Amino acid sequence: MTPLYSGVWPRLFVGPPILTPSFRGVEYQTVGESKLRSQRGPGAPGRGATSNPGGRFEPYHHVPFDDGWQGLDWEPPPLDTTVTPETTRTIITRNDSPDVPFDLSINPYKGCEHGCIYCFARPTHAYLGLSPGLDFESRIFSKPEAAGRLREQFAKPSYRPQVIAIGANTDPYQPAERSLEITRRILEVMLEHRHPVAIVTKSNLIARDLDLLRELSALRLVHVLISITTLDRDLARRMEPRAPTPERRLEAMAALADEGVPVGVLASPMIPGLNDAEMEKILEAAAKSRAGSAGYILLRLPLEVKELFQEWLATHFPTKASHVLSLLRETRGGRLYDAQFGTRMRGSGQYAELLAKRFEVALRRFGLERRPAPLDASRFRSPARRDGQLTLFDSPPD
Repeated sequence: MTPLYSGVWPRLFVGPPILTPSFRGVEYQTVGESKLRSQRGPGAPGRGATSNPGGRFEPYHHVPFDDGWQGLDWEPPPLDTTVTPETTRTIITRNDSPDVPFDLSINPYKGCEHGCIYCFARPTHAYLGLSPGLDFESRIFSKPEAAGRLREQFAKPSYRPQVIAIGANTDPYQPAERSLEITRRILEVMLEHRHPVAIVTKSNLIARDLDLLRELSALRLVHVLISITTLDRDLARRMEPRAPTPERRLEAMAALADEGVPVGVLASPMIPGLNDAEMEKILEAAAKSRAGSAGYILLRLPLEVKELFQEWLATHFPTKASHVLSLLRETRGGRLYDAQFGTRMRGSGQYAELLAKRFEVALRRFGLERRPAPLDASRFRSPARRDGQLTLFDSPPD
């Protein structure tokens, strides 16, 4: 029989099961489940998600059930992180969304240990047969061959250089990067071949690579966005438990600016009724840390993220949960999420319009640009071809 459970809670079930339709199979429930759901605590110490539900491609869904042996106040043990290397044939992903300012991206890792509860990339773990919940932040997959694969793609005669975004899906400077240095090796290839790159991160670990970033910046080949969701350390600890503190990110921002690296702030995501009141404070703090540009994104809750976020709200902010969700629905046409191009990043309605106006006013007030200066793709130097011939985009060394 297919297992009906996963995660870190006790796996003992009592009472007659109730099978209810799911959009991809059935959901397994037990008597008293709703009562237990409202009383349980966080799923694992130091983690963002409070549960580990099955992905949308699984034939069964499950819920935790305590049969009384452990007690409702039982706390699960800490959940270890595993990092598994995987083989990759290609490393560049192409994007055709009109909502993002890049067509090419690289993600050195699948999953992210930062554990941000709002992460829109969580549903991608379902393609691996894993949960978008606790699995996403504890079962990480790395791409150790990324730099070599990137060089191979640069060498293809058909390749045309344009800005490649690193970290558009999961953070390229999450904890595993400290020892694996996959992102650093990618940047070395970028510098070697004079290729433009944009980096998004919420980690101060990026300051480790200042030597590379300094050289890339001198050639107008890099800009960095550092994501800051809140300046409240307690809220940050709850929303993004294993990410560096807001203060560390601001320090990294200042360190990059001191070395001449173009750096901006991404106030993302803005969550109505929870952290959106901090937008101006975040932009002001970033401006004081010498950020040159700023952006923001309204909270996105695609697929399984909707349930995970609602569960997290009920656990950490039970008195605010209904108000936050009501405001969010106001920005999404009555739904919790609308994936329509053009509005999915900003929302719609009066509340979303007010947020957009506040952002514009704050940009002018703190002297921030909406976008960083464009990068230079004309310097690209293709890797040497095996036949010794130059390609169309080869150029002599600087």
